[in-house]
Formats: sequence, C-alpha cells, structure tokens
Amino acid sequence: MNQAGVNEKYKVSPFYVFFLVHSMQTGLGVLSFQRDLAKVTGTDGWISIILAGLAVQIIIWLIYKIFSMVPGDIISANHHAFGKWIGIFFSLLFILYFFVLGTTILIGYINVIHVWMFDEVPSWVFALVFLTLIYYIITGGFRSVTGITFVTIIASYWILFVPLLYSLKYANFTHLLPIFDHTLLEIMKGTRTTSLSMLGFEMILMFYPFIKNAEKTQKYAHGGALATTLLILFIYVVSKAFYSQKMLVLTLWPTLSLSSIIEFPFIQRFEYITISWWTLVIIPNMVIPLWAASRGVKRLFNVQQKYPLWAMSIIILLINIFLFDFEALDILNKLINPYSVSFLVLYLPFLWIILSIKKLRKRL
Repeated sequence: MNQAGVNEKYKVSPFYVFFLVHSMQTGLGVLSFQRDLAKVTGTDGWISIILAGLAVQIIIWLIYKIFSMVPGDIISANHHAFGKWIGIFFSLLFILYFFVLGTTILIGYINVIHVWMFDEVPSWVFALVFLTLIYYIITGGFRSVTGITFVTIIASYWILFVPLLYSLKYANFTHLLPIFDHTLLEIMKGTRTTSLSMLGFEMILMFYPFIKNAEKTQKYAHGGALATTLLILFIYVVSKAFYSQKMLVLTLWPTLSLSSIIEFPFIQRFEYITISWWTLVIIPNMVIPLWAASRGVKRLFNVQQKYPLWAMSIIILLINIFLFDFEALDILNKLINPYSVSFLVLYLPFLWIILSIKKLRKRL
C-alpha cells in the first residue's frame, strides 16, 4: 500500500499534466458558474475568481510538497501519515469523493441534454451510452485516459470561444461597474462558489505515479490551473458585459444561452452544436474521477480495477433508472457542494503538517 508501483511503460510524459489538470477543471461548471457567482458578488465576481485561482495554486503546491515526502498517491500518503486503519478510512473518503464527483458530472450533463435537446429520452439511456464509453477508455489504461483528455481539449476549445467572441459585439461593459462594491464576506462567499467550478485539479492525488519524472511536473500543474482561472475570468467578464445583473441571475446556463444568439444562414440552433460538441469536453470530466475512484479501490483492496468500475457503473445506472436526473442531481449536489472544497482545503494542509512532523521526528 505504501508504493503505487506503476511500471514505466504505463506512464505519460510530464507536459500532459497541464492538460489533465486543465481538462478536469473545464467542464460542467463553465456552463453555469456565472449565475451563482453573480448572485453573491455581482460586479466584483472577478475578484472572487482571482482569489479562487490563487487558492487552487496553493493547494497544488501543497500536493507536490506531500509527494516530495511520500512518493506515490494519496493512498500511500494516508497510510504513511496515519497507519493502516485510519489511513484506509481517509482513503475511502477520497474514493467516495471521486465517485460522487464523477457521478455528479455525468448526471449533470445528462440534465443539460434533457433540458435543451431530448427531454423525452430516459436518462438511463444516455447513462448507458456514456458508461460504456467510460468503461472502454478506463480499461485501456491511464495512457488512453490521457490521450482522450489531450485530444478533446485540442478538438473542442473552439466551441467555447465562438459564442463568447460573437457576443462581444452586443456587450455593454458598463455592466461591470461599480467595482469594489461588495463586502469581504461576500467576496469570500463568491470565492467558495467559484472554487466549486475549479474542482478537478485534485486528481493529481491519484495520477501522480503515472507521470514520468512526476516531481518535476509542478510547473505544468500550476500552468493548467492558471489557464483555467484565466478562462473562467474571461467567461465571467464577457457574460457580465452581455447580461444585465438581473438577467444573469435568472439565466440557468449563461454560457449555453450565449450560443443561442449566434445566427448562420445554414444553422438555426447553434446551441445544439455547442451541447453536442461539449460532450468531448465532458468525457474526461467523467472518465478521470471514475478512473481515480476505481484505481483507489484497486490500491486499497488489491483487486482488478475493472471490478470496482463495474460496480460503480451499475450504481450510476441504477441511480438514473430509479431517480429522475433532476432529483438525482439535486441529491448529489447537496452531497458534494457543501463539503468538497472545505474537505480539500482543510485535509490537505493537515496531511502535510502530519507528514512534516513525522519527517522532522525521524531526523531528530
């Protein structure tokens, strides 16, 4: 359990860390984060985004500090810090978190498809299609997961910038005023709201052993997180300039709604293209957390990764069959939203302190 034990042939090149981090952060939250942020901070939302980006950078730095003391993954770090049984407990919490995160993203995207395109198709049909694809990618190994992540970013980035750049000609930048009009407490609440949209970087905790010369890849992880922060900042500024405050608060998916203003002679509903193409963006968001969760079970209980992956897929499918996607999404959001950011912000510094103390005691 102390060693992740990854063969060199299964590892990927260091620069892929940039894409793995950035891809995981650029997903479902990008479609709707502006609404929740505007409710809290309005014209000062950009401050919350910068602060959230800074917090992410600090946590990434902490993750690499942890692995400089205990090479491996979060399973190894927990075991080294707390011993076998307490270590297993905390590792199970991370596995549950990864599983809930992946399930939330999958059901959340199915919800988008339902609302915008195919409201009469049962959610379990989409779930079955996605889970089959996810299983195929994950069983291909981490190199397949990384390859899909790289390709989807390269192939899909344009679909995000087309509506953003198109909407600039209708933008009113006076909507960004006044600045510094909110209290520190409101800005901090906005930072927490934005942090939920930036989740995903913590997957480093599981895929770290699969990176060649992983200890030298910190700059790529920071770069991926910085790219996400700049992207979210750009999206928020454009959205705030395009929508009035009241309209932005009432718009459920502001980024998708921007697509609906695009008009071409040969395309009536450009948002259909956006949603369909966004599947490429969302696939790594589904794949990586479920890979991390099933990999965690494999590490803890020494079973083949396909078995926990089967179990997780069946659970997700059953959720889609017996809980309508709106209801399931509400339950999952109540599980992950209040606790995920707090869990990472509190636990990882605590783990680093424990490991630092143990390292200091060994020197003495």
